[in-house]
Amino acid sequence: MSGHSKWATIKHKKGKTDAKRGKLFSKLSRAITVAAREGGTDANMNISLANAVEKARAESMPKENIERAIQRGGGGADGTAYESILYEGYGPAGVAIIVDVLTDNKNRSAAEVRNIFSNHGGQLAQPGAVAWVFERKGSIVIDGSKYGEDEIMAAAIDAGADDVAQDGDEFEVLTQPADFTAVRDALVAAGIEFEQAELTMVPKNTVKLEEKDARKTMKIVDALEDSDDVQEVYANFDIPEDVLEALAG
Repeated sequence: MSGHSKWATIKHKKGKTDAKRGKLFSKLSRAITVAAREGGTDANMNISLANAVEKARAESMPKENIERAIQRGGGGADGTAYESILYEGYGPAGVAIIVDVLTDNKNRSAAEVRNIFSNHGGQLAQPGAVAWVFERKGSIVIDGSKYGEDEIMAAAIDAGADDVAQDGDEFEVLTQPADFTAVRDALVAAGIEFEQAELTMVPKNTVKLEEKDARKTMKIVDALEDSDDVQEVYANFDIPEDVLEALAG
């Protein structure tokens, strides 16, 4: 499993403060609204909307909030025009970082992202500088203490999954974006619960970090994720799980 997927799973397990949860719900709601506006309100026909709703449910966002965000996107009533932008950069030890932004003010977002990189020992890069390190994939994380590899493989591979990889006590099912929904639904039909299911950017190679560089890198990641306009942060770091646990705690 990629380092950032581990980080996201660990933080999800530990939970967030009410203040950060409110900010998270605001970001999730924005993503749902934009996805519904751009691709329609039917999640069965709109994979971006389905992914945004799945993330919201995974974070225990109330159903009425999700439905309200979809209706807002379908009606286009809020009058706010959001733009999706990807920023690329480097963290300590050459870690590749992609920042997925959804903003109504491109200049504000660009300045904030640039400042976060420079203030934490990173560097914003030109478009295309690190994008080649990542590929778009569906990622489904499953607790390996509850299910066996054969059970997961049988459901996932038959439904079109690319791979099932074990990392410690967890399995990660990887799919092509177009197959993500079918694989996720097949796992649900097989009675297999998952801890996390999303369309994400998976690194083709990773950078192993010692604790000192790991702390620096996670400061950049946390600062970026705390920005109101930032929806997702992807990075190709490889940090030991005990260090990630300590940093998340």
